[in-house]
Amino acid sequence: MKRRSRGSPGVYCQSIGLELATKHWNNFQRSLEIDLMETLANLESFVRSAEAEGFSAAARRLTLSPAAVSRNVATLERNLGVRLFQRSTRKLTLTEAGERFLYAIRDNLEELQAAIVSVGTDRGEPIGALKVSMSLSFGVDYILPLLPAFLARYPGIRPDWTFDQRQVDLISEGYDAAIGGGLELAQGVVSRVLAPAHLIAVASPDYLQTRTLPADPSGLAELDGIAWRLSRTGRIRDRLMRNAAGAEFAVRLKETITLDDPEATCRAAVLGLGVTLIAVPHALPHLERGTLVRLVPQWYCDDGSISIYYASRTLLPAKTRVFVDFVVEAFRRDRLAERFAGSL
Repeated sequence: MKRRSRGSPGVYCQSIGLELATKHWNNFQRSLEIDLMETLANLESFVRSAEAEGFSAAARRLTLSPAAVSRNVATLERNLGVRLFQRSTRKLTLTEAGERFLYAIRDNLEELQAAIVSVGTDRGEPIGALKVSMSLSFGVDYILPLLPAFLARYPGIRPDWTFDQRQVDLISEGYDAAIGGGLELAQGVVSRVLAPAHLIAVASPDYLQTRTLPADPSGLAELDGIAWRLSRTGRIRDRLMRNAAGAEFAVRLKETITLDDPEATCRAAVLGLGVTLIAVPHALPHLERGTLVRLVPQWYCDDGSISIYYASRTLLPAKTRVFVDFVVEAFRRDRLAERFAGSL
């Protein structure tokens, strides 16, 4: 016969009951959160489809497929028990019930998002899709390598990252964060500085073999130049190089080659096509491998800062907060602000 364990049976049963209740509550909370997130996705699909008058345009904004948006709206209609859209081959038209429903929820969508996010925040488990924009080369070299450790710490987050040189509109395009330099701070957007955005002059060892190294920035104009045209404006900027002593030189490279992407200009320099002014993060891997050499080492152009941008909200989603903190800490730990400083 099995011996009864010592201790009060009532206390033992109470302990077991408490464990079961806690387990069921946690399961219920997780189930509630999943249901709420699905409901939010359905509501957002409806609002964006109404604004765009079509599933395809709404899908592009939400980074979903048109079929997924249509399915979300159909699920919402089924749950509400009313038809929200009249569908035709050309466009969507709101029904009378759809117009009333859109009027009721459109201005409250952000509050609904914040309330649903708070469910995950209260439990301390950041979850959901994390939509981030950054340039390709910078993202691949410095942000993507952080992903394994980040996901190991926050397995409930699903990265949805865009690698693009253009400046995105965080709020209207639904991004949680963006990383880059020189982004304009729209209303409702804040930033945290990660590192300086300094440009330096570089060329390949092969290109420099038969040429005299310039003693100061004025000598750069005598070399073949790989100019960088800004894709947003189509202009080639005149640059001002400075050193730690405070001296300054206006610099305009000879436009032997003109490109509109910073990584392309860097690769052109590696190929021995001339000298270019490039941000330190782009040049650093090539400098460390010896495929590029820095010219006039004490001189640099100050192009502002590299920052992480995110929407300022009363309740910042937990997924965004932990991502921002993780990136800031990684830059501090790896001393990237010092490594990116062209003044050192």
